[in-house]
Amino acid sequence: MASSEQPRIQWLGRWGFVLAATGSAVGLGNIWKFPYITGEYGGGAFVLVYLACIFAVGVPVMMSEIAFGRRGRGSPIDAIRRVVNESGRSSAWSLLGWMAMLCGFLILSFYVVVAGWSFSYLWKMLTGGLAGTSVDDMAAVFGANNANPLNLGFWSTLVTLITMVIVGKGVQEGIEKSVGWMMPGLVIMLLLLIVFGMFSGGFGDAVRFLFSFNAGSLSSEGMLAALGHAFFTLSLASGAILTYGSYLPKGASIGRTSISVAIADTAVALMAGLAIFPVIFANGMNPGEGPGLIFMSLPLAFQAMPLGTLFGILFFVMLSMAALTSSISMVEATVSWLCDNKGFSRRSAAWSTGIVLWLISTAAMLSFNVGADWTLAGKTFFDWLDYITSRWMMPLGGLGTVVLAGFVLKNETFRDELGLAPLPYALWLAMVRYVSPLGILVIFADALGIYTVTFSEHWPWLLGILVLMGIAGELVSPRLRKALTTR
Repeated sequence: MASSEQPRIQWLGRWGFVLAATGSAVGLGNIWKFPYITGEYGGGAFVLVYLACIFAVGVPVMMSEIAFGRRGRGSPIDAIRRVVNESGRSSAWSLLGWMAMLCGFLILSFYVVVAGWSFSYLWKMLTGGLAGTSVDDMAAVFGANNANPLNLGFWSTLVTLITMVIVGKGVQEGIEKSVGWMMPGLVIMLLLLIVFGMFSGGFGDAVRFLFSFNAGSLSSEGMLAALGHAFFTLSLASGAILTYGSYLPKGASIGRTSISVAIADTAVALMAGLAIFPVIFANGMNPGEGPGLIFMSLPLAFQAMPLGTLFGILFFVMLSMAALTSSISMVEATVSWLCDNKGFSRRSAAWSTGIVLWLISTAAMLSFNVGADWTLAGKTFFDWLDYITSRWMMPLGGLGTVVLAGFVLKNETFRDELGLAPLPYALWLAMVRYVSPLGILVIFADALGIYTVTFSEHWPWLLGILVLMGIAGELVSPRLRKALTTR
C-alpha cells in the first residue's frame, strides 16, 4: 500500500488534527468577514445556506484531501503521486500537489503582512499608540502603520520568525503543542469578550444582526457569498489540509473529523461576531466596514468603554493567535516536502523556507509604501499574489481534487480509506462527482467576473444541470477515466 512506502509521524490523537485543521481554517478573514456577511445577508437564513454549502461543497472536498494525505502519507506532491500510482493512473496528476503546495506558500507570502497588522496593533494597544477621537483618526493611524516600511516589515518578519520556530520543532512538539493551547486560548478569549459584550449595551442588537431569520435579505449575492466562503474558509486546495491529513492516525474517522472541523470553524466565526458586534452597536458604529472594522472602528470603541483597553488587548492577542494558526498550516506542505524529498532536517527545512518566504513577503509588504506605484495591469505585487491564488489556483486545485477523487481513482481506494458504510459512501461520491464540482465552477466563474449567478431566477436551470451532470457522469465516467489516465 502507498502509505507503507515511508514512515510518517502522526498526531498524538484525532483531537490534535481537529485543533490544527480548525486553526488553519480560523484566520483573520473569519474574525470579521463571516460575522459581517451573516448579518448582511439574512442572519440565521444565511447561516443555514452557508451550512448547506459547507456540507455539499466544503466537507466532501476536505474529506478527499484528508484521504489523499493519509493514504499517501506525504506532502501534497508525494501523497497524490502515491495514491494515483496505487490506482494505476498517471503520475502527472501530482501536478495538483505542486499547485497546492505553491498556492499555500504564495498565500502565506502576503498573509504574513496582514498578520503583522494584528501584532502591530497589539503592541499599539499595550503602549497607548491607538489614541484617537474619530474613525478618521484611526484611519490615519492605520495608514501611517502601513506607510512605514521598517515598521510594517518588522511585524511581518516577526510573524515569519514565530511561524518558522513553531514549524521547525516538528509536528507533535511544534504544531500540535502550539495549537493545543492557542485554539483553546482563542476560544476562552472569545468567551470573555462575549461576556464583556453582554454588558456593553449592544448585545441584543448583535444577536438580532447575526441570528434573526430574515429570508428576504438572502439575495442571490448572499447565496454566492455563502458558497464562496464555505469553500475558502476551510483552507482547501492550499496544501494545508492534505498535509495535515498525512499525519492523521489510521483509526480516526475522516468523515467525523471533517464535520468536526467544519462545525468548529463556523462556531468560532459566529462567536467572533458575538464578541465584536456588541461593542460596535453600543457605540453607534457601522458593522459593515470590512478590515476597517477591526483596525479602525473597534479600537475606537474600546477606548470609549470601561475596561476597554484590557479587552482591546485581549482581542488583539486573540487575533494574533488566529493569524499564527493559519500561517503555520500554510507553510507545512513546503517544509514536509523538503524533509521527505531533499533530505532536510525539520529545522533546516523550516528556516530555508522562511528565508524565501521573507524575501517574497517583503516585496508584498512594499506594495503598501515605497512600492505602491510598482504596478502591472493596475495591480501591485500584493494584489497579484492575492489574485492568482484566490481566483485561479484555489478553485482550479479544488476542481482537480474532486475530479481525481470522483472519476479517476479506483473506487476501492477511497472506499477503503474513508471507511464509510455503503449509503454514506454513495452520498460522498455523488457530492464529489457532481455537487462539489458545480459549486466550485460557480465560485470560479464569479471570482473571474465572467458572470454573476442570480439564484432566485436560475435555480431550476442549475438543478437541471446538476441532474444532467449526474446522468452524463455515470454514462461517460469509464471513458473519462481512460482519457485522463492514459500514460
